[in-house]
Order: sequence, then C-alpha cells, then structure tokens
Amino acid sequence: MATDSTSRGARATAPRHKDTGLKQERAVRTRGQVLDAAAEAFATKGFPAVTVLDVAELAGVTKGAVYFHFANKEALAQAVAEEFYHLLEVIKQDVQDSALSPLDAVRELLVRTALAFRDDTVVRAGARLQIERSLIGADMPMPYLGYTESLTSWFQQARDEGEVPADSDPGVTARVLVSAFFGAQHISWVLNDRADITDRIEEILRTVVPRAVR
Repeated sequence: MATDSTSRGARATAPRHKDTGLKQERAVRTRGQVLDAAAEAFATKGFPAVTVLDVAELAGVTKGAVYFHFANKEALAQAVAEEFYHLLEVIKQDVQDSALSPLDAVRELLVRTALAFRDDTVVRAGARLQIERSLIGADMPMPYLGYTESLTSWFQQARDEGEVPADSDPGVTARVLVSAFFGAQHISWVLNDRADITDRIEEILRTVVPRAVR
C-alpha cells in the first residue's frame, strides 16, 4: 500500500513540477521580450518620453506583465543599461581572446564597438541612456570607466613591448581615445543616425593611435 501511495503521489506531483518549469521558461522569455522592447523604446524616443504602456505594447504583453518583472520605468532603464555594459564587456573579452597585439586589440575593440552602436538596439539604447542619466531617478552604471581601463591596459602593454614610445602615458592616450570615440558616435548619431560611424572611428584610429607609434 505504501508503494502504491508513493506512486500516486509521484504521479500527482510530477505534472506540477513540469508546470513550474514551463512557467519559469515563460517568465524568462517574457522578461527578455520586455527588455528588448524597452531598449527599442529608449533608443527611439529617449527615457523621458517612454511610458510603461509603450514598452508593454512593443513587447506584446500587458502592463501587469511588465510590472511583474520591473518595478517601474527606472528599473527598466537600469536593466537596459546593465545589458549595454554587459555587451561591451563581451566585445572586449572577444577581442582579448583573439591574441592580437596590443595596438591591434585597441583598433579591433573600437571597430567592433562602433558596429554594435550602429546595429545593436540595446547598445543604441544604452548610449542614449548614458546621455540621459541625469533624468533617470535611479542609480545607473558609471559610464566610460571600464572602457578606459581596458584601453589603458593595452597601451601599457604596447609601451612595455616597444610598440609606442617609452615616454608615452597610457592613461592619457586611453582617455583621449575614449573621449574621441564616444564623442564621434554621438555626433554620428545626431547627424547621420550612425550610418557613417565606422568611417568616423577609422578617422580617429588613423589620427590618434599612429601618433603613439614611432
């Protein structure tokens, strides 16, 4: 009898476990839809003009579904910004894994990032949220620091390996390049919707990086 009871219990609980798994999968999928929709809305309209209803309609879900995953519009902006910085980190890691020389790694990072600014909705949204961070009533990730640290490290390696002059300052070179890069992507966005961003970045690379090389 105990065995029959146990079997019946197992049969009774198994479908519920399966249902729980399906619900979790749906929840993950819905959260992704909402995050993608929020990125599209922020990239297109900017944080102040976007509403939770806008995001819900773009995602094809109810406002309640949005609020189930994100407490408010600020939380959506935080999540999109975090995903933006995660994508930049993925690009950087891919470049690091490519076993390029330090200066080639710098060039590759900037070109790949430029393409992401042109083609990836989350990256475009993250860039706009960076500019609008003072309008967002929430703690946002600090921009530029990680990118500058990566470039500084590569310029330091380049100096150690004799690719750049021994008296060059890796930190200064990195800061100048970061300022030029993010300024250029913004100008390219305003004037040409980033259609010419790779050309602008190639100009920066030809102008700034070779000056560090004898």
